[in-house]
Amino acid sequence: MPTYSARLSAGKRIFLLSPANLGGIRAKQVMSDAAQFTVAQQLRTAEGAALGDVFSFVSGLYFRGKLAYARRFSSPPDPSDPVIAGGVLVITPNAGLRAADVFVTLDSLRRFAGEPIDLENVRYRRPLERSARALLEAVGPDCDVVLLGSIASGKYVEVLLPIFGERLLFPASFVGRGDMSRGGLMLRCVDSGLELDYVPIAGAVRQGKRPPRLAPK
Repeated sequence: MPTYSARLSAGKRIFLLSPANLGGIRAKQVMSDAAQFTVAQQLRTAEGAALGDVFSFVSGLYFRGKLAYARRFSSPPDPSDPVIAGGVLVITPNAGLRAADVFVTLDSLRRFAGEPIDLENVRYRRPLERSARALLEAVGPDCDVVLLGSIASGKYVEVLLPIFGERLLFPASFVGRGDMSRGGLMLRCVDSGLELDYVPIAGAVRQGKRPPRLAPK
């Protein structure tokens, strides 16, 4: 299967990041009215906190790796276009694709937590379809779209693939890795400046053997 890193190094690409799990302990911590750490305090203000910061706290290594990697290697055709959002967009449970730097409040985060990411949930699927179509139009014909998230299940792929087609790519080295391993791998790429190889999701092997553990950093 061909890889696309060589073409992408001279081309345009944007990244779509899967969301953090808002049903766990860290999500409850950040949404607690009693929490005193910075991100939680920001969430309770009228302005809110950056979506990327909130999800990085909730998810830890995995989302932090995705966010750092996407910011390091994005190359959008028009960084100033608000639809393209600098080339780093996050899938949300009920608001489609949103810029990682957009500010969210505690109320909006609680609404996120109340919506299941399920293909049968129209409040998740329809906003994602609408924003993905708008993004496709905004980026033009010569920009690839890289999904940094689970490709083993259909909860993201089945919505995005019919819209982006062969332009929807993913890192080939994600196959078989768990979330922590993916996060660590991406942070190593950020440090080294070496981008991963990508393959089209259409027709790809999306599940496989677990690769060797990453060497201690």
